Amino acid sequence: MLMAHPATLRNLVKRYEALRSAHARLGTPESVRQLEDVSYTLCVTTGTRTVHEALHAAEAQLRAVPSAGTVMPAAVPSDVRLTA
Repeated sequence: MLMAHPATLRNLVKRYEALRSAHARLGTPESVRQLEDVSYTLCVTTGTRTVHEALHAAEAQLRAVPSAGTVMPAAVPSDVRLTA
């Protein structure tokens, strides 16, 4: 299964949350359209059918990757000597 880049997924979830909040305040046809668009994109990106499922899938995928500030050590071939 293809997985979205964590930064892309984080941005989609943040956008969804912001648009959901804006729609709750505004309730305009434009806010409905924007919320539907980001909801659809989240579903496609996570391979789910509902936004509820998409948010759970995004959460699970993001938990499985290191946070943005975490630096993963590079793999060093066994025949390479590291010097200090």
